[in-house]
Amino acid sequence: MTEAEIPTRIPQEERTRQMRRRLLEATVDSLVELGWSGTTTTVVSQRAGVSRGAQLHHFPTKHDLVVAAVEFITERRRSQMDAVLADLPVEGRTRAVLEALSAQFISPVFFAALELWVAARTDESLRAEVDDLERRIGRETHAHAVTLLGIDESRGRNRQLVQATLDLVRGLGLAATLSDDSMRRTAILDAWAITLDHELER
Repeated sequence: MTEAEIPTRIPQEERTRQMRRRLLEATVDSLVELGWSGTTTTVVSQRAGVSRGAQLHHFPTKHDLVVAAVEFITERRRSQMDAVLADLPVEGRTRAVLEALSAQFISPVFFAALELWVAARTDESLRAEVDDLERRIGRETHAHAVTLLGIDESRGRNRQLVQATLDLVRGLGLAATLSDDSMRRTAILDAWAITLDHELER
């Protein structure tokens, strides 16, 4: 056997990282397809191709697994938002920003997080974890929106307008969970872009 034919041994740390990623991605897929009640640790380990023992070693409970999965995918979303910033056009920037923000709220990670929020409403132990995660994600999303719009949020009503924008796209995302609402969403974002260009203090 030549040196090129000798199989490369993957370090244990890397194998563990890959296994955790498979588990977290399988959790998000399960939440989107099966919802909270259909997502079990057994289902996730089967989807990820990971033994139950290994899954339980890293994520002892369903709560641990789901919260980690939503946080994991949210971090990926941050990278995507950073990429968007580099590609924003000069003309029609506000409308492009709204499109980018809206896309985050019709993505699998939003639908997975939605399942988590609904479950947390009646599960006190889960609610404590979700509240902390949601506050952190909310602050980060707000900061991203300010950066994408290229504004100083301390000026005029900029902060309130950014928050209204996030509330708007979140609501449009909720509407998209039940049906294809793309035509109405496009018309609303077109109108809101005009409003922001008129009201935001640059």
